[in-house]
Amino acid sequence: MRKICISLSKGGVAKSTTAVSLAHGLAMTGKRVLVIDLDDQGQDAYLLGIKPERGLADVLNGSASASDAMIEARPNLFLLAGGRSLSGAKREIGRKDLGAEQALSDALSPIEGKFDYVLIDTSPAWDTLTINALIYCTEVLVPVSLEVLSLNSLAEFSQRLEGVKKHNKKLKHTYLLPTFADGRVKKSKEILTLLEKHYKPILCSPIRYCSRISEASGFGQTIFEYAPKSTGAQDYKTMVEKVMA
Repeated sequence: MRKICISLSKGGVAKSTTAVSLAHGLAMTGKRVLVIDLDDQGQDAYLLGIKPERGLADVLNGSASASDAMIEARPNLFLLAGGRSLSGAKREIGRKDLGAEQALSDALSPIEGKFDYVLIDTSPAWDTLTINALIYCTEVLVPVSLEVLSLNSLAEFSQRLEGVKKHNKKLKHTYLLPTFADGRVKKSKEILTLLEKHYKPILCSPIRYCSRISEASGFGQTIFEYAPKSTGAQDYKTMVEKVMA
């Protein structure tokens, strides 16, 4: 079971879109996939057009098991939803004297081996749940929009990631995914060149700017459902193939 954390301490870089698109793309190949939303905004459920009654907070506070709280959003694609109740769960984890960083791993232990992929979509903050996700996972996928502020966030996140690796020896930064790539913008090209220079071994083919991706979310559909022939669908399909390879 591969465990991939999709994270960067910055909003607006397409973390949730990437998590949902990658998950659905993998599920469409027949893989059994679980997406876990760690954000109290609960965007993953919105992107999938569903309204779960329970979610990750119920699992963390012990009122439901992971199997009971998850919902099958698409064939082979399951969701443990985020939402506002996660704020309380984070506070409770923060009050623990010992093992706070293991809370998520402990809560998910009953589903170990039941999926081909577990994708964890973190919030934009470096908080206790993000640390829990990095302790649980073995791979990290960082979406980074091609703008200067994202580069700053990437540098800071990379430093923090090295600190977590001391506690999770299996954790590897395996993918760096450029998003909102626009060949018409000079700065976008310059930043991509910079990423190629410093992160070439883990750099993925960019997700080009595609209005269809944002339109799809308004209909509660993934890009593969809403516009399967669009550049956005093509680019995320390439990413799915890379992850499977």
